[in-house]
Amino acid sequence: MKLAVLAALEQRTALRYTMPGMTSNEATSYVGHQLKIAGRPDQLFTEDALSLIHTTSRGYPRAVNNLALQSLVAAFATGKNLVDEAAARASVSEVVGD
Repeated sequence: MKLAVLAALEQRTALRYTMPGMTSNEATSYVGHQLKIAGRPDQLFTEDALSLIHTTSRGYPRAVNNLALQSLVAAFATGKNLVDEAAARASVSEVVGD
């Protein structure tokens, strides 16, 4: 909020909170929960894929969502039934640009 155009918002902000990222276990549970909500109670991600998603996203929920979605697309595009580390790496390259 250091931009001049946000000065009015800055003046009205009374409280700030920085949310820490989820742990690896929390991120794994989070992805599993999102899959259950979507109607897929089975595990679609390998441990290696989830570990890479967690490390890259630093545990931030929106980043976990984005990487998980891109990983699902990458796995689907290659005809895989599970999201493995290769699909997760492809999603990291797509989202992060490495």
